[in-house]
Amino acid sequence: MKAGIIGGTGKMGMLFSPVFERAGYQVIVSGRTTDVTSAEIAQTCDLVLVSVPIRDTVQVIREIAPLLTKEQLLCDFTSLKVAPVAAMLESKAQVIGLHPMFGPTVSSIIRQTIVMCPARVTGTTLSDFRHIFLREGAVCTIATPEEHDRMMAIVQGLTHFVTICMADSIRRLDVDIGKTEPFMSPVYQIELSLVGRLLSQDPALYADILELNPFVPEVLAACREAAGELSGIIQDGDPGAFTTFFSRDTRHLGTYCGRGQELTDALIECMVKK
Repeated sequence: MKAGIIGGTGKMGMLFSPVFERAGYQVIVSGRTTDVTSAEIAQTCDLVLVSVPIRDTVQVIREIAPLLTKEQLLCDFTSLKVAPVAAMLESKAQVIGLHPMFGPTVSSIIRQTIVMCPARVTGTTLSDFRHIFLREGAVCTIATPEEHDRMMAIVQGLTHFVTICMADSIRRLDVDIGKTEPFMSPVYQIELSLVGRLLSQDPALYADILELNPFVPEVLAACREAAGELSGIIQDGDPGAFTTFFSRDTRHLGTYCGRGQELTDALIECMVKK
């Protein structure tokens, strides 16, 4: 069996190549510097994976779609699923959209989540393919493309938006980060580390995640509304209104508040001991 990764010379392709090799595939990759082309992969591989930047994914899929047969399995590694899966369904191949919920810097995929969006599969294709990741210790979540993108508007869109806003607020205030270190609390250190982690990566990735997900605008509208209401409460100096605002969010998150406390306590303990 052959697995071909289009864009496989990138970090994510290099992370997953050994995964498929251990599953018994002969893995070949294509990229800007390889002699192997996307068309060759589409014409010769049983499993075809598209691992290119989000903005390029649909175009690449449509270029290879006419070359695929119903015996092949076509997947992508994109952070969005509605548009890529729709493009993959234009082919004759079986289709499963994939989204690894981690970056390529992880040492392995053990206990890492992979979202799978099966759109057209036959027989045991889905269970067999899922088993490849489960055998590596990954956690697999099954969802429709729309369910995935709606959830990513929260999990990625809202998270990255708030993190970038924190960074830009610090910049606007002309704060010297180094001078905050003697005053650093564990929570501030965690938050600032997340800011640094995001800003050390490719801005094009985050632009695509925020700009191309059709469900992000409504999430950001809710964020702006929440920020406006909270700002008004703080400006009014009304502790009762603040408690009401705070408590309704506590009730909504429910038991996760306690779980979050335990998790961050453990994280802080690790930071202190490091």
